[in-house]
Amino acid sequence: MSSLLAATPVPETPPHTGGLLLLLDGTAGLLTVAALGIVLLLVLIIKVRLQPFVALLAVSIAVGLSAGLSVTELFGTVQRSASVSMIESGMGGILGHVAIIIGLGTMLGAILEVSGGAEALSTRLLNLFGEKRAPLAMGLTGLIFGIPVFFDVGIFVLAPIVYAAAKRSGKSILLYCMPLLAGLSMTHAFLPPHPGPVAAAGLFKVDLGWVILMGIVVGIPAVLAAWAYAAWIGKRLFVPVPQDMVEAAEEAKAAVAEERAARRAAARSTGAADGTGKGTGTVATVRSEDYAEQPVPLPTVFLIIGTPLLLILAATFSSIALDPSTLRSVIEFFGHPFVALTIALLMAYYLLGIRRGWSRTSLETVSTSSLKPVGNILLVVGAGGVFGAVLKGSGIADALADTFNDVGLPVIVLAYLISVVLRVAQGSATVAIVTTAGIVVPLVEGQDLSQAHLALVIMAISAGSIFASHVNDGGFWIVAKYFGISERDTLKSWTVLETVLSVAGFAMAASLSVFI
Repeated sequence: MSSLLAATPVPETPPHTGGLLLLLDGTAGLLTVAALGIVLLLVLIIKVRLQPFVALLAVSIAVGLSAGLSVTELFGTVQRSASVSMIESGMGGILGHVAIIIGLGTMLGAILEVSGGAEALSTRLLNLFGEKRAPLAMGLTGLIFGIPVFFDVGIFVLAPIVYAAAKRSGKSILLYCMPLLAGLSMTHAFLPPHPGPVAAAGLFKVDLGWVILMGIVVGIPAVLAAWAYAAWIGKRLFVPVPQDMVEAAEEAKAAVAEERAARRAAARSTGAADGTGKGTGTVATVRSEDYAEQPVPLPTVFLIIGTPLLLILAATFSSIALDPSTLRSVIEFFGHPFVALTIALLMAYYLLGIRRGWSRTSLETVSTSSLKPVGNILLVVGAGGVFGAVLKGSGIADALADTFNDVGLPVIVLAYLISVVLRVAQGSATVAIVTTAGIVVPLVEGQDLSQAHLALVIMAISAGSIFASHVNDGGFWIVAKYFGISERDTLKSWTVLETVLSVAGFAMAASLSVFI
């Protein structure tokens, strides 16, 4: 299998001659198969509304057979033999790296979310910056809290804070929600442990430390540009606070407070009855605010979020700055993404859970529940790995590399353009990233590019994956409905915001690639 995946010069005749290559051979045939495969993928996702994982897997099989791959090459054999299934190796090769990181990161984000870490962060920032600079506080909240949590989860958790800030000021909700969304979107697109950059790092075989560093360097200027647009559009387009969402948030808070008060009152009543506790045992005298959990200290939030990032960065640069030694081995051990995220998760369990009175059952419940939506993400990422393996094994990847090299455009530009086309066409950022990476990886093989440069190529792909969010993107509808924005105004605000973030991020990545 290693020979199938190795980068080789494009032969005059393809390594396989079956399928559609019987009608049109050579490089032209391989390119035709690739083009038809991309079109089929878009049709299945957009028109047929097939689940992206199923669509990617079906297209991978169709492309492989059309390019002349045998059934044995694609699926292996029933009996154990030396033959390796291209589908299994493609799926396992990427998920072996990605699944653990996404799983640990998801559980970490869930603990931060449920414990009230997001509310503590936003409240402190709002108090620090004051009413006049509240939009900046919301943007920083999204930027920091967006690192460990998924984009949509960040919206669900932080939306009530946006409602409150906008209602208090009487200004357009866009002035507060757009900076928040820009911060959440930037971290989702450019920084681990989010699925897109992690999957791309696995496919390009780039250390996560470089992805984190370049994600920060590219993402910060991009989000500043997006914040500037958010301030501009927020002053020119008035959208009132959605009253139904405000009422729902207040009802939810009241229900939680009432439940906590009832539990504590019951405990007090029991203690009074058996002579082991204090109090009258009267439920009516118990106020809900007396028994709310203590706010999460802000330094604790920063400590938990920052620890894995610093450990991973330290491990990455220890391989450059230090000679092989025991110290370097220790740093690389603790800075491995698996270990660093495990440490952060255990810290969150203790600092945000056990130390604040959570039971082990509660921690298990929160962690397990958070993993439910991860299955779909992992399957899509794995199917993207299968697609990339089929492109390589069939010779299509080499044909694409040869053709794109003849075009004369830098790889980073091609990567961005391909990602933009796939994003606009089918809506999913993750699908755009894994599909583009499968196409672009062969273009950089054999070029002896540094890890830093490859990380910039990943940034270009990630930037393209968030371009022009519109009606075929689930995020578009979450933003529109959660913040009460009409479809037309969502296109003027959110869609343009994402485009600004995308273009600015790509411009930064492309500029840096000239020097790195």
